[in-house]
Amino acid sequence: MGTLTIPESSLVYIDTAPVIYSVEKFPDYFPLLEPLWIRLKVGTLKMISSELTLMEALVLPLKNRNSNLVQAYERLLLASEIQAIPVTQAVLKEAAYLRASTSLRTPDAIHAATAMSEKCSVFLTNDIDFRKVPNLPVIVLSEILRV
Repeated sequence: MGTLTIPESSLVYIDTAPVIYSVEKFPDYFPLLEPLWIRLKVGTLKMISSELTLMEALVLPLKNRNSNLVQAYERLLLASEIQAIPVTQAVLKEAAYLRASTSLRTPDAIHAATAMSEKCSVFLTNDIDFRKVPNLPVIVLSEILRV
């Protein structure tokens, strides 16, 4: 397994999958992500995500009526150091452009457009399709695991 290397003072966009891996402690990914959360707590990097991440992360816990997991996601995404970026008209316009030019799905286009609008230095995901977005600084977790 490789190491997740993110430069000091980076602005990290975190996609929904790494959030899920962290909250639910996925055995393959949690050890890779844990140092990132420590760095966030001590302030050596900043992290943002779209408000859309909350909706995506809550679907399965709500469907399964798992209130503990719902609360865990809400604690992380609403009451932590992660800044939730609103889905604005400007983000939606950029997302539409990305959908038209890259064939990303709508939620992914919103994530990419949000990261671009905030000028993130890292886009952390486990979805290789984000590589279709020009100038998006993508780190794919599964690629790090293979190193």
